[in-house]
Amino acid sequence: MRQSKLLTPRWNPDPDDGRPERGKARGVPGGRRTYAPRLGWGGLFGGRAAVEDTGTVYTGPSTQAGAIYPFLLGSGLPPRGVPVGRDVLTGELVCVDPSGWTGKLTTNPGVWVMSQPGVGKSALVKRICLVYVAFGSMMCVPADIKGEYTAMIRELGGSVLRIGTGADRINPLDSGPLLGRSASLPAAERGALLDVLNGRRLETLGALLATRCGLGRQPDEIERSALTTAVQLAADAAPGTDPVIPDVTTVLRQAPEALRAKLAAEGDTYLDLTRSIVAGLDNLVDGPLKGMFDGPTTTPLDLDAPAVSVDIDALRARGRDVVSAGMIASWAYTYNTIDSARSLGVIRRRLVLPMDEMWRALRSGPGLVDAMDSISRLNRTTDDVTIYVTHSLQDMEALPTEEDRAKARGLMDRCDTWVIGGSTDEELGRVSGKRTLTEQERLLITSWASATSTGLDASDHVHPGRGKYLIKLGTRPGIAAAMELTSTEHRLYHTDTAGNAPEGARR
Repeated sequence: MRQSKLLTPRWNPDPDDGRPERGKARGVPGGRRTYAPRLGWGGLFGGRAAVEDTGTVYTGPSTQAGAIYPFLLGSGLPPRGVPVGRDVLTGELVCVDPSGWTGKLTTNPGVWVMSQPGVGKSALVKRICLVYVAFGSMMCVPADIKGEYTAMIRELGGSVLRIGTGADRINPLDSGPLLGRSASLPAAERGALLDVLNGRRLETLGALLATRCGLGRQPDEIERSALTTAVQLAADAAPGTDPVIPDVTTVLRQAPEALRAKLAAEGDTYLDLTRSIVAGLDNLVDGPLKGMFDGPTTTPLDLDAPAVSVDIDALRARGRDVVSAGMIASWAYTYNTIDSARSLGVIRRRLVLPMDEMWRALRSGPGLVDAMDSISRLNRTTDDVTIYVTHSLQDMEALPTEEDRAKARGLMDRCDTWVIGGSTDEELGRVSGKRTLTEQERLLITSWASATSTGLDASDHVHPGRGKYLIKLGTRPGIAAAMELTSTEHRLYHTDTAGNAPEGARR
């Protein structure tokens, strides 16, 4: 029988086919038959494929796919933004970019940084600020409690206000650039603008009075009504200028008819209603706060500078209550100035806001809690990078009221990026209620929390957690990075005592 051509084996007329090393069949006379090429044989009924199959991708959870291939590490972060250091496991470069990640890897540019004291939180925050300033953002430190940003900001050519005896003075009722524009506006718009300014002033006075340097409590409804009218009358008495706290006190003492009518009180009744609020305002401009917040601002913030700061380090010697009042006053002045400038189009740059020593700010009073809450809700719109720095989640629970504690917890929830340094296992248990940590991540972080030896046998002993951070974006696996400072950073990032610092500086 004649053999069909279709059943005849294919023989390559060119035994080498240009690739003598590939696919020679064994056991065939002459060794001339080859395997089909990659895309198949051509010709009639040859089965040649026009496009090579790329294969099928299968996905599965790590608990199942781990038996197929041991995926031990999360994918790396994009190499854009602020270089932090090297991945402690893979050695690749790790960068953070809260602003650039918004809408892609994260939902907002808020950053939550926490660890034990002394392991490098401030160094990381300052590097983020430094690089973002180079990108064109404006660094803003509304209340520098330890004065640790002053050298860095001055090196950048920024503006620093130092609050204290014999130094600069700020007016908590300062309106910033807005007041200078009010005269050129139509009557209706000017009235609306002044209402906004007076509302901000009232909020600032209420927050200051809530500190122990004022009333030690929030003004009640009658005191708040009296304060609202007094602020309005003080502003109307000197158009074109900002009122100061003594101006408001003077109005309350003079008891003008408009104020008495507002309170529906005369004589001794009026005095009884306003006595406490007058005493509280007197406390804000006398005693330990004398000379700091009782007059016009001496040196306005330079909004054209790459960085601005209000240094209140000099207030620490006067006690916690004075620091609390100083923080509220400086925050109010700074944010009123920047908000005013933005509303007028004077400043269009994004901000990077380091909120160091957050535990102290939260305990200053409800004024700062409300300010932080407002910033965290709006930073996605303004694209401001807000960095909250603290030691423990328990700092949130130290607030006096449940309302304030709820606002503080909301700050954490709205931060999509968490950076965790050396912490105890107990602290990480609290963190797990906010961010999922694997057992390996907890072991890694706790290994940074304490030294494995006394360090007495080596003069160059460095704490194992110094400069190491776990960066968590939402529910993604954490990326562990180790940061090393440059010689310039060692000089600028000095935050602790020199006696304990390697090479004259600590992180």
